[in-house]
Amino acid sequence: MEFNLILSNILNPPVLFFFVGMAAILLKSDLEIPQPLPKMFSLYLLFAIGFKGGHEIIESGLSWDIVITLVAAVVMACLVPIYSFFILRLKLDIYNSAAIAATYGSISAVTFITASALLTKLELGFGGHMVAALALMESPAIVVGIILVRLAADPEKDKTTVEAASWSEVLREACLNGSVFLLVSSLIIGLLTGNSGWDKIRPFSDELFYGILCFFLLDMGLIAARRINDLKQAGSFVIGFSLLMPVLNALIGIGLAKLLGMSIGNALLFTVLCASASYIAVPAAMRMSVPEANPSLYISMALALTFPFNIIVGIPVYLQIIQRIWT
Repeated sequence: MEFNLILSNILNPPVLFFFVGMAAILLKSDLEIPQPLPKMFSLYLLFAIGFKGGHEIIESGLSWDIVITLVAAVVMACLVPIYSFFILRLKLDIYNSAAIAATYGSISAVTFITASALLTKLELGFGGHMVAALALMESPAIVVGIILVRLAADPEKDKTTVEAASWSEVLREACLNGSVFLLVSSLIIGLLTGNSGWDKIRPFSDELFYGILCFFLLDMGLIAARRINDLKQAGSFVIGFSLLMPVLNALIGIGLAKLLGMSIGNALLFTVLCASASYIAVPAAMRMSVPEANPSLYISMALALTFPFNIIVGIPVYLQIIQRIWT
């Protein structure tokens, strides 16, 4: 296998800063990003990618191909947690299986942003509608995870879980959590303001983007390294799931992207969305709706294993596979 793409991705400044963050914890440095800056970095990235996506949809227009891509994204967001749940049930209880399945059925916006940064560096174009796919894939897995618990749990023994949260609360958390709301709002504003809005916002949303991403991934490296300790008691099954499930989901995503005739850039972003796992939106919802699940388990799996695997190895390998199949 050629390692040019992997090397190119690793030598990307944001990814290198992720390594710096991990090294700081492993070497016991006192480096830290003071609060509330990490939250601000996250909000900025969601705003920037959403606004740019809205502008690019205006530039490219809305077609049936785009609509089909968005439908495929929602379908994958519903299917991944279902088959993940049954795989996890081989070793885990209902609650942890559902929470982890929802985590892997949802997406990581930062993994998506890292993939788009690599595409930009390689001068491979992608459509702004993929940002809409990102927004649409965030919430369905949460709802599916709750349904799986309510179908599988014994209503007599597990009454507290079944009644832990009303559907209105679950749907509100799934669809109106801060990250989804800001992303969708920025996308809509980008659509409404068009070129004039983009010209005014571009110095802030485009030129500062990579610098902010570097700081954000530095903080993510710090957090990921701290979470590694939480997985020491998890066992080989959970660790294997964290590394193999992204690959399985990526292969399914690549096949579906090829079937739908996506471009190389769109195919990579779609694949990354299928292969990533949420460590923000889903944990917030699962803590409320499935309190029996262990948060340190599903958060650590997504953040300490799946996220680094995808941004370091997964993204360039997925792209290499796509390029070979598409050419």
